[in-house]
Amino acid sequence: MAGSFMARCYSDPMSPRHPVSKIWLVSDARNDAALERALKRLPRGSGLIFRHYHLSPPERRARFKQLRRLARQHGHRMVLSGTAAEARRWGADGAYGADLSAGGSTLRLVTVHSLRELRRAHRADAVLLSPVFPTRSHPGGKVLGPVRWRAIAALSPVPVIALGGMTAPRARRIGAEHWAGIDAFLR
Repeated sequence: MAGSFMARCYSDPMSPRHPVSKIWLVSDARNDAALERALKRLPRGSGLIFRHYHLSPPERRARFKQLRRLARQHGHRMVLSGTAAEARRWGADGAYGADLSAGGSTLRLVTVHSLRELRRAHRADAVLLSPVFPTRSHPGGKVLGPVRWRAIAALSPVPVIALGGMTAPRARRIGAEHWAGIDAFLR
């Protein structure tokens, strides 16, 4: 009995250092005009991953400040695509991207596409496992599909956020506790 209890204690995934929102809105040029409306409609406690690579640095910073103000009003988290140091300077709740070197009080999210990439993301607080379904972002691209997504997600030591063609019904269908979308919030 004691052995099985100890095995469970050391086998179950560790709880994250930072709580991870259930629903994430991922920004880009396509959904920029709908972000304010989407942030107002998302359940309290959702998150926004701010990318906006299409803007110049000053425009990007200004747009970030606008959306951060609205996100805070509605109780959402704001994660900046960039380094952890940049995220702290900008007043973000976390950083999104490949730089996992400095964490501390900053939530660290990274996108992975395979089991190999998941193993390399061991310092992330959560991963976006993508693409689950076909997307407009990567037309004709290879997808994981629900079965492979679940198999990889089951091996993750950190929370997994489903990304790629996701909607709330699809998240329920694949059993994803956390999910993110770009186009899902344009309606």
